[in-house]
Amino acid sequence: MASMRDVVVVGAGPNGLTAAVELARRGFSVELFEAMGTVGGGARTEELTLPGFRHDPCSAVHPLGVGSPAFSAMPLRERYGLEWLHPELPLAHPFPDGTAAVLARSPAETAASFGPRDAGTYRRLVAPFLGRWASLVGDFFKVPWDGLPRDPVTLARFGMLGLQPVDWLARRFRDDRARALMFGLAAHAIGPTTSPATGGIALVFALAAHEVGWPMPRGGSQFLSDALAAYLRDLGGEIHTGVEVRRLDELPPARAYVFDTSPTALARIAGLGDAYRRFRYGAGVFKIDYALDGPVPWTSGAARRAGTVHIGPSSTEVAAALRAASIEGEQPRTPFLITAQPSLVDPSRAPEGKHVFWAYGHVPRGWSGDATEAVERQIERFAPGFRDRVLARATAGPPELATRNANYVGGDIACGAFTGLQTLLRPKLARVPYATAHPAVFLCSSATWPGPGVHGMPGHNAAKAVWRRLRA
Repeated sequence: MASMRDVVVVGAGPNGLTAAVELARRGFSVELFEAMGTVGGGARTEELTLPGFRHDPCSAVHPLGVGSPAFSAMPLRERYGLEWLHPELPLAHPFPDGTAAVLARSPAETAASFGPRDAGTYRRLVAPFLGRWASLVGDFFKVPWDGLPRDPVTLARFGMLGLQPVDWLARRFRDDRARALMFGLAAHAIGPTTSPATGGIALVFALAAHEVGWPMPRGGSQFLSDALAAYLRDLGGEIHTGVEVRRLDELPPARAYVFDTSPTALARIAGLGDAYRRFRYGAGVFKIDYALDGPVPWTSGAARRAGTVHIGPSSTEVAAALRAASIEGEQPRTPFLITAQPSLVDPSRAPEGKHVFWAYGHVPRGWSGDATEAVERQIERFAPGFRDRVLARATAGPPELATRNANYVGGDIACGAFTGLQTLLRPKLARVPYATAHPAVFLCSSATWPGPGVHGMPGHNAAKAVWRRLRA
Protein backbone atom coordinates (compact mmCIF):
# COMPACT_ATOMS: atom_id res chain seq x y z
CA MET A 1 0.00 0.00 0.00
CA ALA A 2 1.32 3.43 -0.91
CA SER A 3 2.53 5.45 2.06
CA MET A 4 0.55 8.51 3.13
CA ARG A 5 2.09 11.88 2.24
CA ASP A 6 1.34 15.02 4.15
CA VAL A 7 0.83 17.17 1.04
CA VAL A 8 0.57 16.59 -2.70
CA VAL A 9 0.87 19.65 -4.93
CA VAL A 10 -0.43 19.70 -8.51
CA GLY A 11 1.21 22.24 -10.81
CA ALA A 12 4.80 23.47 -10.65
CA GLY A 13 4.32 27.13 -11.48
CA PRO A 14 5.78 29.73 -9.11
CA ASN A 15 2.80 29.41 -6.77
CA GLY A 16 2.80 25.62 -6.66
CA LEU A 17 6.55 25.59 -6.06
CA THR A 18 6.23 28.23 -3.34
CA ALA A 19 3.45 26.35 -1.56
CA ALA A 20 5.48 23.14 -1.72
CA VAL A 21 8.60 24.85 -0.33
CA GLU A 22 6.69 26.57 2.48
CA LEU A 23 5.15 23.29 3.61
CA ALA A 24 8.39 21.33 3.28
CA ARG A 25 10.14 23.97 5.39
CA ARG A 26 7.63 23.26 8.14
CA GLY A 27 8.58 19.59 8.11
CA PHE A 28 5.75 18.15 6.03
CA SER A 29 6.41 15.47 3.43
CA VAL A 30 5.64 17.01 0.02
CA GLU A 31 5.28 15.50 -3.44
CA LEU A 32 4.70 17.68 -6.51
CA PHE A 33 3.29 16.71 -9.93
CA GLU A 34 3.66 18.80 -13.10
CA ALA A 35 2.09 18.02 -16.49
CA MET A 36 4.82 19.69 -18.55
CA GLY A 37 8.32 18.32 -19.01
CA THR A 38 9.90 21.02 -16.85
CA VAL A 39 8.87 23.09 -13.84
CA GLY A 40 8.06 26.77 -14.20
CA GLY A 41 4.49 27.39 -15.33
CA GLY A 42 4.48 31.03 -16.41
CA ALA A 43 8.16 31.41 -15.48
CA ARG A 44 10.01 29.38 -18.10
CA THR A 45 12.80 29.99 -20.61
CA GLU A 46 12.97 28.22 -23.98
CA GLU A 47 14.60 28.49 -27.40
CA LEU A 48 11.42 29.41 -29.26
CA THR A 49 12.94 30.89 -32.41
CA LEU A 50 16.58 30.08 -33.26
CA PRO A 51 19.37 28.19 -31.48
CA GLY A 52 21.05 30.35 -28.86
CA PHE A 53 18.10 32.74 -28.47
CA ARG A 54 16.57 32.08 -25.05
CA HIS A 55 13.06 33.49 -24.67
CA ASP A 56 10.63 33.69 -21.75
CA PRO A 57 7.32 32.41 -23.18
CA CYS A 58 5.40 34.39 -20.55
CA SER A 59 6.84 36.36 -17.62
CA ALA A 60 10.23 37.99 -18.09
CA VAL A 61 10.36 41.05 -15.82
CA HIS A 62 9.70 40.56 -12.12
CA PRO A 63 9.19 43.68 -9.98
CA LEU A 64 6.95 41.73 -7.63
CA GLY A 65 9.36 38.78 -7.61
CA VAL A 66 12.39 40.67 -6.37
CA GLY A 67 10.16 42.38 -3.79
CA SER A 68 8.16 39.30 -2.81
CA PRO A 69 7.93 38.55 0.92
CA ALA A 70 7.78 34.84 0.04
CA PHE A 71 10.91 34.78 -2.13
CA SER A 72 12.82 37.14 0.17
CA ALA A 73 12.50 34.61 2.99
CA MET A 74 14.18 31.87 0.91
CA PRO A 75 17.94 31.46 0.22
CA LEU A 76 17.42 31.61 -3.54
CA ARG A 77 20.30 34.02 -4.10
CA GLU A 78 22.77 32.82 -1.49
CA ARG A 79 22.40 29.08 -1.98
CA TYR A 80 21.00 28.65 -5.50
CA GLY A 81 22.63 31.48 -7.44
CA LEU A 82 19.55 33.50 -8.40
CA GLU A 83 20.83 36.86 -9.64
CA TRP A 84 18.60 39.82 -10.42
CA LEU A 85 19.74 42.07 -13.28
CA HIS A 86 18.47 45.66 -13.32
CA PRO A 87 18.16 47.73 -16.51
CA GLU A 88 19.18 51.36 -16.42
CA LEU A 89 15.49 52.31 -16.57
CA PRO A 90 12.75 49.97 -15.36
CA LEU A 91 10.16 51.29 -17.82
CA ALA A 92 9.77 53.77 -20.66
CA HIS A 93 6.50 54.91 -22.21
CA PRO A 94 7.46 56.64 -25.49
CA PHE A 95 5.35 59.12 -27.42
CA PRO A 96 5.21 59.88 -31.16
CA ASP A 97 7.40 63.00 -30.79
CA GLY A 98 10.38 60.89 -29.63
CA THR A 99 10.07 61.80 -25.95
CA ALA A 100 8.98 59.41 -23.21
CA ALA A 101 7.56 59.30 -19.73
CA VAL A 102 9.69 57.00 -17.62
CA LEU A 103 9.35 54.93 -14.51
CA ALA A 104 12.83 55.28 -13.04
CA ARG A 105 14.41 54.06 -9.82
CA SER A 106 14.33 57.70 -8.73
CA PRO A 107 10.87 59.18 -8.00
CA ALA A 108 12.26 62.60 -8.89
CA GLU A 109 13.41 61.45 -12.34
CA THR A 110 10.03 59.83 -12.90
CA ALA A 111 8.19 62.97 -11.87
CA ALA A 112 10.36 65.16 -14.10
CA SER A 113 9.48 63.06 -17.15
CA PHE A 114 5.81 63.96 -16.66
CA GLY A 115 6.44 67.69 -17.14
CA PRO A 116 6.25 70.60 -14.70
CA ARG A 117 2.47 70.56 -14.30
CA ASP A 118 2.40 66.98 -12.95
CA ALA A 119 5.81 66.49 -11.35
CA GLY A 120 4.71 67.69 -7.93
CA THR A 121 1.47 65.70 -8.11
CA TYR A 122 3.39 62.46 -8.67
CA ARG A 123 5.87 63.16 -5.90
CA ARG A 124 3.02 63.77 -3.46
CA LEU A 125 1.24 60.61 -4.64
CA VAL A 126 4.13 58.24 -3.88
CA ALA A 127 5.83 60.07 -0.98
CA PRO A 128 3.78 58.49 1.85
CA PHE A 129 4.82 54.99 0.79
CA LEU A 130 8.52 55.40 0.00
CA GLY A 131 10.72 53.43 2.36
CA ARG A 132 7.77 51.29 3.49
CA TRP A 133 7.80 48.61 0.78
CA ALA A 134 8.36 45.62 3.08
CA SER A 135 5.49 46.42 5.45
CA LEU A 136 3.13 47.67 2.73
CA VAL A 137 3.53 44.68 0.44
CA GLY A 138 3.49 42.26 3.36
CA ASP A 139 0.17 43.71 4.50
CA PHE A 140 -1.31 44.16 1.03
CA PHE A 141 -0.51 40.65 -0.20
CA LYS A 142 -1.75 38.71 2.79
CA VAL A 143 -5.35 37.86 3.67
CA PRO A 144 -7.23 39.40 6.64
CA TRP A 145 -7.25 36.23 8.79
CA ASP A 146 -3.46 36.12 8.76
CA GLY A 147 -2.97 38.49 11.70
CA LEU A 148 -3.10 42.26 12.10
CA PRO A 149 -1.36 44.56 9.61
CA ARG A 150 2.21 45.49 10.46
CA ASP A 151 1.56 49.10 9.44
CA PRO A 152 -2.21 49.69 9.50
CA VAL A 153 -1.93 53.44 8.91
CA THR A 154 0.10 53.07 5.71
CA LEU A 155 -2.12 50.21 4.53
CA ALA A 156 -5.27 52.28 5.09
CA ARG A 157 -3.76 55.24 3.29
CA PHE A 158 -2.80 53.02 0.38
CA GLY A 159 -6.25 51.46 0.34
CA MET A 160 -7.94 54.83 -0.06
CA LEU A 161 -6.00 55.30 -3.28
CA GLY A 162 -5.57 51.72 -4.41
CA LEU A 163 -9.22 50.72 -4.33
CA GLN A 164 -9.98 53.35 -6.96
CA PRO A 165 -10.15 52.52 -10.67
CA VAL A 166 -7.02 53.80 -12.35
CA ASP A 167 -9.01 56.27 -14.42
CA TRP A 168 -10.10 57.91 -11.15
CA LEU A 169 -6.58 57.90 -9.75
CA ALA A 170 -5.14 59.37 -12.95
CA ARG A 171 -7.54 62.31 -12.98
CA ARG A 172 -5.28 64.13 -10.54
CA PHE A 173 -2.78 64.59 -13.39
CA ARG A 174 -3.28 67.54 -15.73
CA ASP A 175 -1.37 66.24 -18.77
CA ASP A 176 -1.67 62.95 -20.59
CA ARG A 177 1.97 61.83 -20.20
CA ALA A 178 1.42 60.77 -16.60
CA ARG A 179 -2.07 59.41 -17.28
CA ALA A 180 -0.83 57.23 -20.15
CA LEU A 181 1.96 55.77 -18.02
CA MET A 182 -0.40 55.02 -15.13
CA PHE A 183 -2.93 53.39 -17.47
CA GLY A 184 -0.14 51.27 -18.92
CA LEU A 185 0.90 50.08 -15.47
CA ALA A 186 -2.68 49.08 -14.62
CA ALA A 187 -2.95 47.26 -17.95
CA HIS A 188 -0.70 44.50 -16.60
CA ALA A 189 -3.84 43.23 -14.86
CA ILE A 190 -5.53 42.86 -18.29
CA GLY A 191 -8.74 44.56 -17.25
CA PRO A 192 -10.57 47.77 -18.14
CA THR A 193 -9.35 51.00 -16.57
CA THR A 194 -12.75 51.37 -14.89
CA SER A 195 -12.30 48.25 -12.73
CA PRO A 196 -11.91 48.77 -8.98
CA ALA A 197 -8.41 48.44 -7.52
CA THR A 198 -6.68 48.98 -10.85
CA GLY A 199 -5.36 52.19 -9.32
CA GLY A 200 -3.70 50.05 -6.67
CA ILE A 201 -2.11 47.83 -9.32
CA ALA A 202 -0.60 50.88 -11.05
CA LEU A 203 0.61 52.28 -7.74
CA VAL A 204 2.19 48.99 -6.63
CA PHE A 205 4.13 48.71 -9.89
CA ALA A 206 5.28 52.33 -9.60
CA LEU A 207 6.42 51.88 -6.00
CA ALA A 208 8.18 48.63 -6.91
CA ALA A 209 10.31 50.51 -9.45
CA HIS A 210 11.39 53.03 -6.82
CA GLU A 211 11.89 50.56 -3.99
CA VAL A 212 13.17 47.29 -5.54
CA GLY A 213 13.36 47.82 -9.32
CA TRP A 214 11.98 45.89 -12.29
CA PRO A 215 14.70 43.26 -12.75
CA MET A 216 15.08 40.04 -14.71
CA PRO A 217 16.76 36.83 -13.53
CA ARG A 218 20.13 36.19 -15.16
CA GLY A 219 19.61 33.36 -17.63
CA GLY A 220 15.86 33.89 -17.86
CA SER A 221 12.78 33.24 -15.75
CA GLN A 222 13.50 29.51 -15.76
CA PHE A 223 16.39 30.19 -13.39
CA LEU A 224 13.95 31.42 -10.71
CA SER A 225 11.77 28.33 -11.13
CA ASP A 226 14.78 26.01 -11.08
CA ALA A 227 16.05 27.67 -7.89
CA LEU A 228 12.69 27.06 -6.19
CA ALA A 229 12.69 23.44 -7.39
CA ALA A 230 16.26 22.87 -6.14
CA TYR A 231 15.34 24.30 -2.75
CA LEU A 232 12.31 22.02 -2.56
CA ARG A 233 14.40 18.95 -3.34
CA ASP A 234 16.95 19.92 -0.69
CA LEU A 235 14.10 20.11 1.80
CA GLY A 236 13.15 16.53 0.94
CA GLY A 237 10.34 17.27 -1.51
CA GLU A 238 9.82 15.11 -4.58
CA ILE A 239 9.06 16.51 -8.04
CA HIS A 240 7.52 14.55 -10.92
CA THR A 241 7.29 16.19 -14.36
CA GLY A 242 5.42 14.97 -17.42
CA VAL A 243 2.51 13.71 -15.31
CA GLU A 244 -0.93 15.04 -16.20
CA VAL A 245 -3.45 14.63 -13.39
CA ARG A 246 -7.04 14.04 -14.46
CA ARG A 247 -8.64 12.76 -11.26
CA LEU A 248 -7.88 13.10 -7.57
CA ASP A 249 -7.67 9.32 -7.13
CA GLU A 250 -4.74 9.22 -9.59
CA LEU A 251 -2.61 10.96 -6.96
CA PRO A 252 -0.88 9.30 -4.00
CA PRO A 253 -2.84 9.32 -0.73
CA ALA A 254 -2.23 12.53 1.20
CA ARG A 255 -3.59 14.58 4.08
CA ALA A 256 -3.92 17.62 1.81
CA TYR A 257 -3.91 18.39 -1.91
CA VAL A 258 -2.86 21.82 -3.20
CA PHE A 259 -3.65 22.84 -6.79
CA ASP A 260 -1.74 25.45 -8.78
CA THR A 261 -4.39 25.24 -11.51
CA SER A 262 -7.35 27.21 -12.76
CA PRO A 263 -10.46 26.95 -10.56
CA THR A 264 -12.38 25.07 -13.24
CA ALA A 265 -9.57 22.52 -13.62
CA LEU A 266 -9.51 22.01 -9.87
CA ALA A 267 -13.28 21.48 -9.79
CA ARG A 268 -13.03 18.92 -12.59
CA ILE A 269 -10.13 16.98 -11.07
CA ALA A 270 -11.40 17.04 -7.49
CA GLY A 271 -15.04 16.34 -8.38
CA LEU A 272 -16.35 19.66 -7.03
CA GLY A 273 -18.96 20.07 -9.74
CA ASP A 274 -19.92 23.68 -10.43
CA ALA A 275 -18.21 25.13 -7.34
CA TYR A 276 -16.63 27.87 -9.44
CA ARG A 277 -19.42 28.39 -11.96
CA ARG A 278 -19.42 32.15 -11.30
CA PHE A 279 -15.69 32.56 -11.74
CA ARG A 280 -14.97 34.57 -14.88
CA TYR A 281 -11.91 34.48 -17.10
CA GLY A 282 -10.64 37.64 -18.73
CA ALA A 283 -9.27 38.76 -22.06
CA GLY A 284 -6.47 36.90 -23.75
CA VAL A 285 -3.21 38.12 -25.19
CA PHE A 286 -1.38 37.73 -28.48
CA LYS A 287 2.36 37.41 -27.88
CA ILE A 288 5.32 37.47 -30.24
CA ASP A 289 8.87 36.46 -29.30
CA TYR A 290 11.55 37.84 -31.58
CA ALA A 291 15.13 36.96 -32.44
CA LEU A 292 16.71 40.22 -33.59
CA ASP A 293 19.85 41.12 -35.52
CA GLY A 294 20.41 44.09 -33.20
CA PRO A 295 18.65 46.16 -30.55
CA VAL A 296 15.19 47.60 -31.19
CA PRO A 297 15.73 50.95 -33.03
CA TRP A 298 13.55 53.07 -30.75
CA THR A 299 13.38 56.75 -31.63
CA SER A 300 13.17 57.48 -27.90
CA GLY A 301 16.50 57.41 -26.11
CA ALA A 302 14.74 56.39 -22.88
CA ALA A 303 13.20 53.35 -24.59
CA ARG A 304 16.65 52.22 -25.68
CA ARG A 305 17.69 52.09 -21.99
CA ALA A 306 14.56 50.49 -20.51
CA GLY A 307 13.99 46.84 -19.72
CA THR A 308 10.25 47.24 -20.33
CA VAL A 309 8.64 49.51 -22.92
CA HIS A 310 4.91 50.27 -23.11
CA ILE A 311 3.50 51.31 -26.48
CA GLY A 312 0.33 53.37 -26.25
CA PRO A 313 0.45 56.96 -27.53
CA SER A 314 -2.25 58.24 -25.16
CA SER A 315 -4.33 57.19 -22.18
CA THR A 316 -7.38 57.22 -24.47
CA GLU A 317 -5.79 54.64 -26.80
CA VAL A 318 -4.67 52.46 -23.89
CA ALA A 319 -8.14 52.50 -22.34
CA ALA A 320 -9.83 51.81 -25.69
CA ALA A 321 -7.61 48.77 -26.35
CA LEU A 322 -8.33 47.31 -22.91
CA ARG A 323 -12.05 47.98 -23.20
CA ALA A 324 -12.28 46.40 -26.65
CA ALA A 325 -10.55 43.19 -25.59
CA SER A 326 -12.02 42.73 -22.11
CA ILE A 327 -15.55 44.17 -22.38
CA GLU A 328 -16.55 44.46 -26.03
CA GLY A 329 -14.98 41.17 -27.11
CA GLU A 330 -13.28 42.71 -30.12
CA GLN A 331 -9.71 42.90 -31.33
CA PRO A 332 -8.45 46.44 -30.61
CA ARG A 333 -7.95 48.50 -33.74
CA THR A 334 -4.77 49.92 -32.25
CA PRO A 335 -3.29 47.51 -29.71
CA PHE A 336 -1.63 48.64 -26.51
CA LEU A 337 1.63 46.72 -26.25
CA ILE A 338 3.74 45.60 -23.33
CA THR A 339 7.24 44.78 -24.53
CA ALA A 340 10.44 43.57 -22.87
CA GLN A 341 14.06 43.49 -24.01
CA PRO A 342 15.89 41.02 -21.71
CA SER A 343 19.15 40.89 -23.67
CA LEU A 344 19.62 44.59 -22.96
CA VAL A 345 20.86 43.59 -19.49
CA ASP A 346 21.61 39.89 -20.02
CA PRO A 347 23.83 39.19 -23.06
CA SER A 348 23.68 35.45 -22.29
CA ARG A 349 20.15 35.39 -23.69
CA ALA A 350 21.30 35.71 -27.34
CA PRO A 351 24.39 35.18 -29.51
CA GLU A 352 26.92 38.03 -29.49
CA GLY A 353 25.51 41.17 -31.08
CA LYS A 354 21.99 39.70 -31.30
CA HIS A 355 18.96 40.29 -29.09
CA VAL A 356 15.74 38.72 -27.85
CA PHE A 357 12.61 40.84 -27.56
CA TRP A 358 8.95 40.16 -26.95
CA ALA A 359 5.69 42.04 -27.25
CA TYR A 360 2.09 41.26 -26.44
CA GLY A 361 -1.23 42.96 -26.96
CA HIS A 362 -4.68 42.24 -25.60
CA VAL A 363 -7.28 40.34 -27.59
CA PRO A 364 -10.65 38.77 -26.73
CA ARG A 365 -10.58 35.51 -24.78
CA GLY A 366 -10.24 32.55 -27.11
CA TRP A 367 -9.54 34.75 -30.14
CA SER A 368 -7.95 32.72 -32.93
CA GLY A 369 -6.83 35.42 -35.34
CA ASP A 370 -3.34 36.67 -36.23
CA ALA A 371 -2.36 40.05 -34.78
CA THR A 372 1.22 40.02 -36.06
CA GLU A 373 0.69 42.81 -38.58
CA ALA A 374 -1.11 45.05 -36.05
CA VAL A 375 1.57 44.49 -33.41
CA GLU A 376 4.48 45.18 -35.74
CA ARG A 377 2.80 48.20 -37.28
CA GLN A 378 2.48 49.65 -33.78
CA ILE A 379 6.13 48.90 -32.95
CA GLU A 380 7.28 50.52 -36.20
CA ARG A 381 5.56 53.77 -35.16
CA PHE A 382 8.08 54.09 -32.35
CA ALA A 383 10.98 52.07 -33.79
CA PRO A 384 11.19 52.64 -37.57
CA GLY A 385 13.13 49.85 -39.25
CA PHE A 386 12.23 47.29 -36.58
CA ARG A 387 11.09 44.70 -39.13
CA ASP A 388 14.47 44.86 -40.85
CA ARG A 389 16.10 43.48 -37.70
CA VAL A 390 13.80 40.50 -37.26
CA LEU A 391 15.61 37.20 -37.81
CA ALA A 392 12.76 34.99 -36.59
CA ARG A 393 9.54 35.24 -34.66
CA ALA A 394 7.39 32.85 -32.64
CA THR A 395 3.73 33.86 -32.34
CA ALA A 396 1.24 32.65 -29.78
CA GLY A 397 -2.40 33.67 -29.61
CA PRO A 398 -4.92 32.52 -26.99
CA PRO A 399 -5.22 28.93 -28.29
CA GLU A 400 -1.44 28.42 -28.32
CA LEU A 401 -0.99 30.01 -24.90
CA ALA A 402 -3.70 27.79 -23.42
CA THR A 403 -1.98 24.74 -24.93
CA ARG A 404 1.36 25.73 -23.41
CA ASN A 405 -0.15 26.43 -20.00
CA ALA A 406 -3.54 25.02 -19.02
CA ASN A 407 -3.98 27.81 -16.44
CA TYR A 408 -4.25 30.33 -19.29
CA VAL A 409 -7.88 29.56 -20.07
CA GLY A 410 -8.75 31.16 -23.40
CA GLY A 411 -5.36 32.89 -23.37
CA ASP A 412 -6.04 34.69 -20.07
CA ILE A 413 -2.54 34.84 -18.56
CA ALA A 414 -3.97 36.41 -15.37
CA CYS A 415 -6.04 33.26 -14.66
CA GLY A 416 -9.16 35.26 -13.95
CA ALA A 417 -10.76 38.54 -15.03
CA PHE A 418 -9.91 41.75 -13.20
CA THR A 419 -13.42 43.14 -13.35
CA GLY A 420 -16.03 43.92 -10.72
CA LEU A 421 -15.72 42.34 -7.30
CA GLN A 422 -13.56 39.55 -8.68
CA THR A 423 -10.71 42.09 -8.74
CA LEU A 424 -10.57 41.74 -4.96
CA LEU A 425 -12.51 38.55 -4.19
CA ARG A 426 -10.47 35.86 -5.94
CA PRO A 427 -11.70 33.23 -6.71
CA LYS A 428 -14.89 33.97 -4.76
CA LEU A 429 -16.14 35.47 -1.51
CA ALA A 430 -14.72 33.33 1.31
CA ARG A 431 -12.94 33.82 4.62
CA VAL A 432 -10.17 31.50 3.39
CA PRO A 433 -10.13 31.86 -0.42
CA TYR A 434 -7.63 28.98 -0.77
CA ALA A 435 -9.92 26.39 0.84
CA THR A 436 -12.58 24.47 -1.09
CA ALA A 437 -15.70 22.47 -0.30
CA HIS A 438 -13.44 19.43 0.03
CA PRO A 439 -11.67 19.71 3.41
CA ALA A 440 -8.41 18.28 2.05
CA VAL A 441 -8.28 20.24 -1.22
CA PHE A 442 -6.83 23.75 -1.64
CA LEU A 443 -6.26 26.19 -4.50
CA CYS A 444 -3.04 28.24 -4.73
CA SER A 445 -2.92 29.59 -8.29
CA SER A 446 -3.08 33.17 -9.58
CA ALA A 447 -6.86 32.81 -9.49
CA THR A 448 -6.56 33.42 -5.74
CA TRP A 449 -5.57 36.56 -3.85
CA PRO A 450 -3.40 38.54 -4.46
CA GLY A 451 -3.58 37.48 -8.11
CA PRO A 452 -1.18 37.19 -11.05
CA GLY A 453 2.50 37.97 -11.16
CA VAL A 454 5.59 35.94 -10.38
CA HIS A 455 5.74 36.56 -6.63
CA GLY A 456 4.56 33.28 -5.11
CA MET A 457 2.18 34.95 -2.66
CA PRO A 458 -0.92 32.88 -3.53
CA GLY A 459 1.21 29.79 -2.86
CA HIS A 460 2.61 31.32 0.31
CA ASN A 461 -0.85 32.20 1.64
CA ALA A 462 -2.35 28.87 0.63
CA ALA A 463 0.49 27.01 2.40
CA LYS A 464 -0.43 28.82 5.62
CA ALA A 465 -4.04 27.72 5.24
CA VAL A 466 -2.93 24.10 4.67
CA TRP A 467 -0.50 24.19 7.58
CA ARG A 468 -3.19 25.44 9.94
CA ARG A 469 -5.63 22.77 8.74
CA LEU A 470 -3.06 19.99 9.20
CA ARG A 471 -1.94 21.29 12.56
CA ALA A 472 -5.54 21.35 13.74
